[in-house]
Amino acid sequence: MAGAARSRDVDPARDEAFRRELVGLIPHLRAFARTLCGDPTAADDLAQDAMLKAWTFMILRNQFYSEKRRSWRQSQLDQEAAERTLVAVDDPEAPVALDELRQGLGMLPIEQREALILVGAGGFAYEEAAAICECAVGTVKSRVSRARRALQGILESGAYRRDGSAAGEAMASILAAAERLSQAK
Repeated sequence: MAGAARSRDVDPARDEAFRRELVGLIPHLRAFARTLCGDPTAADDLAQDAMLKAWTFMILRNQFYSEKRRSWRQSQLDQEAAERTLVAVDDPEAPVALDELRQGLGMLPIEQREALILVGAGGFAYEEAAAICECAVGTVKSRVSRARRALQGILESGAYRRDGSAAGEAMASILAAAERLSQAK
């Protein structure tokens, strides 16, 4: 899962180049350490400590990028701000249309519904949604594509189950589902 959600700031080729360069420096580090210490065993220990510190910095950088990548998902969702942003208040039919969308989402297979909610309402990138769903990025893309087509058919035909919930609560319901999905997995 961590490999699939790798940050674009961490370049595997750059990491490999760093590793190769560090390994290539081992003989030079050992030789320099011997000139400092005069004792081959102490010199090897000194060179090993220096390499360990270099790897520690590399690990620290990778950990920073991993935490940065995850941190935005851990912030609390401001549902009121999202509702003001996403719902056109000057269109009296918008809440009804959004509620129809919510009800149509409920008719989709769970995998498709989750993928579409994460990518569509949650704003997650496909890679992030794949990490949350614990599947391949291509699988999430396929699920979202199929969900969009199926949802369009459901909405055009009006074949969704009406559950009697207030239309004005649709956005809060969809955003709460996105929040639950991102936190649950």
